[in-house]
Amino acid sequence: MADHVERLGEEHPPIPLESVDYTMKRPRLLAERFGSVLAYMTRVELEVERNVLELNILLPDPPEVDRRFYADVWMPQETRHGLILDQMQELAGIEAHEPNLTDVDFKLKLLGALGKMPGVQDISRMLYYLTGLATERSAVLAYNKLHAGLLELGERAIAATVVAPIKRQEPGHFAYYQMAAQELWGQLSGWQRWLTRALRKRTFDVVGAYNKRQRAEFGDVMEALEISKGGEGELRDYARKVGRAEYELMFENRRGLRVPDYVFKSLRRAAELGAERKGEAWPAES
Repeated sequence: MADHVERLGEEHPPIPLESVDYTMKRPRLLAERFGSVLAYMTRVELEVERNVLELNILLPDPPEVDRRFYADVWMPQETRHGLILDQMQELAGIEAHEPNLTDVDFKLKLLGALGKMPGVQDISRMLYYLTGLATERSAVLAYNKLHAGLLELGERAIAATVVAPIKRQEPGHFAYYQMAAQELWGQLSGWQRWLTRALRKRTFDVVGAYNKRQRAEFGDVMEALEISKGGEGELRDYARKVGRAEYELMFENRRGLRVPDYVFKSLRRAAELGAERKGEAWPAES
């Protein structure tokens, strides 16, 4: 894993600001079509700064390879993504979502304190890797759809110099979380695995959402990217893609749909909330 982290740092440095071409042919149309997506993505990317504060609390004694990954490789890349997207949304006239850069949830502080007990920090690490898997998979899927949508609008400059470079960096992050999760899962005892599954089921949420309003905003993102327009069938397929890695790791011996039910339920709730605040129902009645 250490070699992978070093390669990520060397081959994918933060995107140079001078390489970005913010030329937009129809910024008003872009904002109308993808404003909700860009505002949400920008906030999530900028909040990586707070995420690292959380990791420092959650993992009081992390493996050096983890610290090197999230502090020296992941954070510089992701915060640069946020700065670039923030400039893009400002130029397009999109109202920004205010990022939370400093406030750490009490539950994370409590889990960090418990991490000093034998066996608990390994569970915290496992939850960190699982969250990373779902987050990065969601990001890859979203950026792919956004890239395609921008090309449909004829916005080739920002598709090529903003979204394409960002989406090229996300798979390396996913690969790190996958390698780390597979290695640690093999080391956990039975009670640690049981508690990890239980906590994951209880705490899973859509990427970047920490309250009801943000869940509704994620619902807007899914609608704009045409992830949820096809109803439960389409959304379940998306949930399967987001949750496949952790399903195969933690539930490999169980039968049924190859997606943890808690992933689909969280996505469905976000879709419902997004429709609800517009006075609509999800899925839409045909």
